[in-house]
Amino acid sequence: MRSSSERPGVRVARGTTVVITGGGSGIGRLVALGAARKGAHVVIWDRDAAAARAVAGEASAVGGRGSAVVVDLGDADAIELAAAETLMLGPVDVLVNNAGVVSGRPLAELTPAQIELTMRVNAIAPILVTRALLPAMRDAGRGRIVTVASAAGFIGVAGQTDYAASKFAAVGFMESLRAELRKERSPITTLTVAPFYIDTGMFDGVTTKVPALLPILSAATVATQILAAIDSRRPLLALPPLVRLVPAIKALPTAVADRLADALGVNEGMEGFRGRPGGAAHPGAAHPGAAVAPAASDEEVR
Repeated sequence: MRSSSERPGVRVARGTTVVITGGGSGIGRLVALGAARKGAHVVIWDRDAAAARAVAGEASAVGGRGSAVVVDLGDADAIELAAAETLMLGPVDVLVNNAGVVSGRPLAELTPAQIELTMRVNAIAPILVTRALLPAMRDAGRGRIVTVASAAGFIGVAGQTDYAASKFAAVGFMESLRAELRKERSPITTLTVAPFYIDTGMFDGVTTKVPALLPILSAATVATQILAAIDSRRPLLALPPLVRLVPAIKALPTAVADRLADALGVNEGMEGFRGRPGGAAHPGAAHPGAAVAPAASDEEVR
């Protein structure tokens, strides 16, 4: 029996089915259309039925196949129903946990409802969605599980207490899932995406002090890189590359690490945060990017 590292990986191509949560807008939509251009069947999970169906239509128009599944990712029962509906369309090759929300306020200004929503959509939903689709991947003997986390999953940021907590949870979930799959010698692989701020609008108003090292990322470029990383067997996509060094920076004495973070402007970036104008109050299924107040539906910074 070959080990999982010797088995061929999953590639996005004609005949591949890709499920994308929060696929109705932002990065999710761009990944969906990129996959569709390769001939894949993209299944768009989003709370916004009109947006999900629109993207499904766009996917079909660019050479793939599109399906829409309406789901509130804050509802565990709804996730189970959405998974059952999805599996009726056929086996799932790639799952992209992309949906996310951001409140962007200091802890003292957050309501309990905002905190709970952030944790439900950003931290709990990826676990529940993966749990619902993983058995079918095991039965098929193949699969790629992707979670769009954030650079904020590696380092705490002022103005992101709930968001960073949820992304730390998402990163920890993916690390543990990768360990479980490796232990059981499974052919299913994982990919954690950890981007800095993306220009989709979810983090409208944020700034970067050192753009040469920490640029505001182009949504189109990030989507292209995510698709390329899915086709590889790499377990982590950190954008920009400096994000990969965050764990090493945190290994320094705390006072030194804090001074370095301050020099990079990490804790100043949220000072002008506005979020996506005109967004929905509860983006149940979108990614980075979605803001709660102001709100949006798709998770982008990261």
